[in-house]
Amino acid sequence: MRATSWFCLCLLAQTPEELVRSGVEQFHKGRYLEARQTLEMALRQSPGQAHATTFLALSRAATGGCREAIADLAAQFSGPPGDLSRLAGIGLSQCYLAEGRFEEAYPVIRRLQALYPADADVLYQAAKLHLKAWNEAVFQMYQKTPASYRVNQLSAEIFEIQGRYSEAVAEYRKAIAKNPAAVNLHYRLGRALLMESHEPEALSRARKEFEAELQINPNDAVAEYQVAQILLSEQNNREAATRLERAVKLSPEFAEALVALGKIRLEDKRLEEAIGLLERAVQLQPKNEAARYSLMLAYRNAGRAEDALLQKTELDKLQKPPQGEFTEFLKKLGEKAPQQPKL
Repeated sequence: MRATSWFCLCLLAQTPEELVRSGVEQFHKGRYLEARQTLEMALRQSPGQAHATTFLALSRAATGGCREAIADLAAQFSGPPGDLSRLAGIGLSQCYLAEGRFEEAYPVIRRLQALYPADADVLYQAAKLHLKAWNEAVFQMYQKTPASYRVNQLSAEIFEIQGRYSEAVAEYRKAIAKNPAAVNLHYRLGRALLMESHEPEALSRARKEFEAELQINPNDAVAEYQVAQILLSEQNNREAATRLERAVKLSPEFAEALVALGKIRLEDKRLEEAIGLLERAVQLQPKNEAARYSLMLAYRNAGRAEDALLQKTELDKLQKPPQGEFTEFLKKLGEKAPQQPKL
C-alpha cells in the first residue's frame, strides 16, 4: 500500500507532458499496468492528447482491457498514416484477434500491409490472423463435418507437412474411398507415395494414382508431368516425351515440363526443337539453372558458341556463392566451390 501511495504521489508531482513521457517509457519497457495508471493521470490533467490516448489504449489492451481500448485505437488508426496510426492499427488487430473477431481484423491488417508492406510487426500480425483463422476453420470442420472426405484430405495434408507420408497416404485413401470422383485427391495421393519412397513398386503405385487423376481431369498438366517423370526413371523416354508434349500443350507456361521435354529432344539430337523449348523455359524462369545449363549444351551442340558462352556466363552468375561471413566460414572449413560444367 505504501509503495502504491508513493507511486501516486510521484505522478502528482509531474506535469502532463512528463506523465506522457513516463507512461510511454513504461509501456516500451513492458510495465503496462504502470503505464496505464500514468497515462490515465496525464489525460485527467490534460484531456485530448492523441499520444497519451493511443498509448493508454495500447496499455489497456496489453492488460486485458481490449473492450475499452478498441474505440480509441480504431479512431487513431482511421486518421492519417504515421507512427501512432501504425501502433494503433497493430494494437487494434491484436484486440480483434484476441476476441475472435476475424472479419473485423481482416480490413485492419490489409490496410497495415498496404501502408507498411515490409514491416516485421505488421507481417507477424498478418501471419497470426491467418493462423488463427485456419485453426478456427479446421476446428469447425472437425466439429460439424467429421465424416466428410475433406476431413481426411485435410488430415493428409497436415501429415504431409509434418513429413509423415505413410499416414498421409492412409488418409488420402480414406478420402478417395468416400469420394472417388473428387478432383486432386488421386494426384495428392500419388505425390505422397513418391515422397514416401522411390522404389519401383512405389513408382508404379504413384503412376496409377496420377493416371486415375487424369481420368477424372484430363486437363491436369501436372499429373501428366508426374507420369512423364516416372517414365523417365524407367528409361522410357519415348512415352515420357509424349506425356510431356501433352503437359506443355495443356499448360504452355509450364517451365519444368519445357525443360524436361527439351532435355529429351537434346538427347535425341533434335537440336532446333530443344533450343526452342529451352529458350521458352529460360524466358519464363530466368533463374532456372537446369534450363540454362541444358540450353547452353543445346547451343554448343548446334555450333552456336557465342550463345552457349552467354548461357554459361548467366549460369555462373546464378551459381556464384554468396559473399559474406557464411562464405568465409565455409572457406575456413576447407570446402571447395562446386565445379562448373565446361563447354
